[in-house]
Amino acid sequence: MHRPFTTARSTIRCLPLALVLAACATNPVTGKREISLISQDQEIQIGQQGAQQVAQEVGLINDQALQQYVQQVGAGLAAKSERPNLPWTFRVVDDPTPNAFALPGGFIFVTRGILDLMENEAELASVLGHEIGHVTARHSVQQMSQQQLAQLALGVGAILSPTVAQFGGIASQGLGLLFLKYGRDDERQADNLGFRYALNGGYDVREMDDVFRSLQRLGEASKQSPLPTWLSTHPGEAERIQSIDAKLAQVPASQLANAKVDSQAYMRHVDGLVYGANPRNGFFQGATFYHPDLRFQMTFPSGWSGQNLSQAVVAVSPQQDAIIQLTLAQGNSPDAAAQAFLGQQGIQAGQATRETVNGVPAVASLFQAQTEQGTIQGLAAFFTYNGTTYQVIGYAPAQRYEAYDQVFRSSIGSFKPVTDPRVLSVQPNKVHVVTLPQAMSLAQFAQRYPSAIPLAELAIVNQVEDPNAQLPSGALLKQIAGGRTVGT
Repeated sequence: MHRPFTTARSTIRCLPLALVLAACATNPVTGKREISLISQDQEIQIGQQGAQQVAQEVGLINDQALQQYVQQVGAGLAAKSERPNLPWTFRVVDDPTPNAFALPGGFIFVTRGILDLMENEAELASVLGHEIGHVTARHSVQQMSQQQLAQLALGVGAILSPTVAQFGGIASQGLGLLFLKYGRDDERQADNLGFRYALNGGYDVREMDDVFRSLQRLGEASKQSPLPTWLSTHPGEAERIQSIDAKLAQVPASQLANAKVDSQAYMRHVDGLVYGANPRNGFFQGATFYHPDLRFQMTFPSGWSGQNLSQAVVAVSPQQDAIIQLTLAQGNSPDAAAQAFLGQQGIQAGQATRETVNGVPAVASLFQAQTEQGTIQGLAAFFTYNGTTYQVIGYAPAQRYEAYDQVFRSSIGSFKPVTDPRVLSVQPNKVHVVTLPQAMSLAQFAQRYPSAIPLAELAIVNQVEDPNAQLPSGALLKQIAGGRTVGT
C-alpha cells in the first residue's frame, strides 16, 4: 500500500528554497501546502493517456444513452467541486465486477457490474462523488510524486514480464494507474467528499449506505476481474455506515425533504444492460476457449488456469512456469505479424515455417529472449482468419522449455474456426426492469418472472434484505434473464 507523500521537516530545510517552492502546491481540498512533483497540466495529460488505454484494453459499454447519462450526473457533481475546470469525463466500462476508479485529471470510470447493483441516481451520485473526491484531493498525484510509474508496452515487454501471469498481459501506464491503491485515510476523505458533493448536488445522501451494503453482501464474488476491486482498500461496511449516519445527523431535515432519488431515470438507463460475463466476448467451456463473434476456438492445456481479458486470453501452468497467450497481432498477414514480433530487439528467432492449421494459414517459429529473470524460450504462431491476424505464444524458462514443447504445439495447433451453431448463437443475460403489477415478495417475483441467477443473488441485485418481505405495487425490480448458453 502506498502512503501519501510525506517529507521530514529537516529534509525540507536542507533543500534550496527555489526547489521547495517549485515542488510545493496547495491541495484544492485541504488548502494545505504539500510536495507535488506533477503539475495540473501533467496530471491531465497522464489521465488522458490512461483513459485512452483503459478504453482500448478494458473496453467501454456500447450504449451512448447510458454513457451520456453517467456523464451528465458526474459532470453536475464535479462542477460544484473544488476543481470544476478539469476536463471531467465519466465513462462506463464493460466489466462485470463491481468497480469504480478515478484517473488523475478527472477521468472517472464505473463498471457495468457496479451499475447492476444500484437502484437509483442518488446511489450513482454517491459513487461518482467518491471518485471525484480522489481527484479533487489529488490522491494519485501525491503517490506519483513518490515514484515513477512502470510502463510496459503491449509487446515483448508485456509478454516477457512476470506481470503477465497476474494481469494477463495488460500491463501499461493506463492500467498501472489503477493499481496505485489509496490508503484508508484517503478513502475516508473520498467518502466524506462524495457525501458532500452528492448533498450539494441535491441528492438524497441517505441512499449512500445502500451501495456499501450491496457491495459488502456481494463479497468474494467481486474478485474475478483484472481490475482492482472497489472495496479492496475501503474501510469496512460498519465503519462507513456509522460515518454516514453521523454526517446525516448534522444535515437539516428540510435539506433532505425534496432531495433527489430518481429511481425511474436510473432504472430506465440500466434496463437491457448486460449482466455478468458476456459470452459474446469469448468464453471458456472446460479447457476450450470459444469466441462466437470472431468465430474461432482454441483448446488450452487441461488443468491450466485460463482467463479471458479484452486484449488477451491467457493460460498459466499449474507450476506457474509456463504461459500460453493469445492476442491480436500487428500486421495484416501471418508473415507481417511474425516479422513484427520476431524482429523486436532482444528476440532471437529460429527459422520461421509457413503451414496451414485446420485450414487457417499460419507462420510459426521458435524464439529466445533475455529477461531480468533469465533466458526464456518459446513457440510463436501467427494466424490470419476472417480478416483478423492473431498471435499465439507459448513460453517458459529456457531450461523448462522441452517439458512444454509438445504442450505448446498441441494447444497452438488446436486453433480453428467455430462452426457449432450453439456456440455462434450464445447470448448474455441482461437486466430487465419490471414494474410490479401488485404487491408481492421477491420470492414470488422470482417465480412469476424467473431469473437466471439464484434468489440470494437476485436479492443483492435488488437491494432486498428479506426475499419473503412484501414489496409495494409499482416498485421497480430487476429480472436477470435472456441468456443462451451452449447447452440450451
